[in-house]
Amino acid sequence: MAGTLLSTSMAVARPMTAEDLAMLKRVGTVAVSPDEKWTAFGVTETDPESYERSTALYMLDLTKPNAAAVRIADKADSSEHSPAFSADGDRLYYLSDASKTEQLWQVAITASGQEGDPVQASALKADIAGFKLSPKGDKVAVWGDIAKNSPTFGRDEAEGGDGNNALPGPGTGREYDELFVRHWSSWETPGNYSRIFAFDLRDGKLSGNGTALDGDLVGDSPSKPFGGGEEISWSPSGSGLAFTLRKADRNEPKSTDLDIYGVGIEDANPKPMPGNGNATDTLPAFSPDDQWLAWAAMERPGYESDRKVVKLLRRGEKEPRVLTGDWDRSVSSITWAPDSKALIVTASEILDYAAFRVDIADEKITRLTKGGSVGNITPLNDGSMIFTKKSLQAPDDIYRRSADGTVTQLTNINGKALAEIDEVSVQRFDFKGAGGDQVWGQIVKPKGAKGKLPMAFLVHGGPQGSFGNSWSTRWNPKVMASQGYAVVTIDFHGSAGYGQEFMDSINQDWGGKPLEDLKLGHAAALKIDKQIDGTRSCALGASYGGYMMSWISGQWPDQFDCIINHAGIFDLRSFAFSTEELWFDQWDHGGPWWERADPEKWNPIQHIDKWKTPTLFIHGEKDFRIPYTQSLMPFTYAQERNIPSKLLIFPDENHWVLKGKNSVQWHNTVFDWMARWTGKREEK
Repeated sequence: MAGTLLSTSMAVARPMTAEDLAMLKRVGTVAVSPDEKWTAFGVTETDPESYERSTALYMLDLTKPNAAAVRIADKADSSEHSPAFSADGDRLYYLSDASKTEQLWQVAITASGQEGDPVQASALKADIAGFKLSPKGDKVAVWGDIAKNSPTFGRDEAEGGDGNNALPGPGTGREYDELFVRHWSSWETPGNYSRIFAFDLRDGKLSGNGTALDGDLVGDSPSKPFGGGEEISWSPSGSGLAFTLRKADRNEPKSTDLDIYGVGIEDANPKPMPGNGNATDTLPAFSPDDQWLAWAAMERPGYESDRKVVKLLRRGEKEPRVLTGDWDRSVSSITWAPDSKALIVTASEILDYAAFRVDIADEKITRLTKGGSVGNITPLNDGSMIFTKKSLQAPDDIYRRSADGTVTQLTNINGKALAEIDEVSVQRFDFKGAGGDQVWGQIVKPKGAKGKLPMAFLVHGGPQGSFGNSWSTRWNPKVMASQGYAVVTIDFHGSAGYGQEFMDSINQDWGGKPLEDLKLGHAAALKIDKQIDGTRSCALGASYGGYMMSWISGQWPDQFDCIINHAGIFDLRSFAFSTEELWFDQWDHGGPWWERADPEKWNPIQHIDKWKTPTLFIHGEKDFRIPYTQSLMPFTYAQERNIPSKLLIFPDENHWVLKGKNSVQWHNTVFDWMARWTGKREEK
């Protein structure tokens, strides 16, 4: 874990493999000590034999140039993650499964960085999903899945168990009388929710039974399936906190109305914060001087990809101020500068995911980072900033940006492994897309490749997403290009990072402007880069990208030699009645199926008579966003019509393929299909 850039020789460099992608280390949560001397962070590693993953903690001295990170708090056969320093900096708290359940642990940290023995700080009856220390260090908020009628953080079966009302017995049947029934990758457990409890901390350990902070509210906080600590903020005094909650009722699958609540620790009676709207309000953040609450807010109910603006509420006032109303970008994270005079936010902007400073006084917005995708932002007192950054070339590392804009890389977590792998060349390009609008794309190729390269045409999901300058452990342009392809990506109408009007333009037009952009971008890439062999190509996409694979099969059937369709939508009608987050489908397509003016207009199943391209279908059985039947149906059709086809089903994966061995199998199957139909197999 060298703190400086490694100077490993590139003499043995080789193309990247699926095994490389699975084995590269992954940086997790990053924390900075109160005196700003140390940063602690998690690193996930993968066993080369079993592909099982575990996470360890490291600490790096920020005051010493070229310092090396040191592993800390290590216990055999366990994972340690999610570090946070105590208010006095004398302890590092973290989560670990060393006791066979996820509990809070801590280790003493001295001025020289030396550690004591790890100490278990909690012994609760339920797993802790996350925690947040109070600013004064005397309390901690923890959250996890807890029965709503449980006054304690977990309970034994004899005391009522997890409160799941869907299992009345005596058999194994689940019973539901309202939606949600399933969400993301799990069957719902009505009566059991993500709940926040506050505990006193005494001598570094949780004290007492804790206090539930949700009062009479019924719902998940943090919100599911992906909410975390960014949805919870302690007030600087430590007397209370603000949190985001999604109410659980029969309207939940159609609602994007997340609200922010304030709660005092003593009374534990949460109240809605002034300024909540009817759409999403989230990411609460108290200013260090305790004068402001900032949060991100959407305007349009039911639209999950609406622009998130920053709102500010001054202490004692009832009406918030919109801070970024004139900025046509959507905020994804919020962090206060130490002097409370500015916010550091992140947002997508033309193929990058960048950090921006937003001044409170004059609303001036300044971009702070250049290329790549940043996160884990911690502003420091001297005007510098600790953050992580990843790109198309490499996964996350930790960086420091000084007040004058100088950026220094502090870690090189995968330096040795990346030095053994060939780099890729990346070229951005723009062209006139649908309606004459400017559309952006990228070409990623093996660096120094000779001769013609077949094309891998990647279509991103979302659809309100981007195939930008970022690293993915799943859809990774570098590993695909390393197989000898020119990877082309297009940020079609509906993509993120180009303003809200551009993103909104895909609404009720899934197969219209996006397909036109893809065709025009395909032609533009061939014109720009003569090394690309347009006569040999394969199109690949997942989720909405998979929908587009089905749409291309019927609307552009003569272009590609093969198609790879991961978790794509084949039939919009059956999708409308089987997906879980109904707000997404109903917003993007104009309401419930039975209310749409022309529901079959963009439905791929209506054009299967033109299908002929060899297609690989891939799906996870635990995918409840787009159920696996959406791959089973088109595979059945392709088999019946003698269209070359293959089906790869993962019984233990959801919408994403996450497990190490499964990732290797996914990539090897994809690479083999591409090579078979583009002629790459014969070249080997």
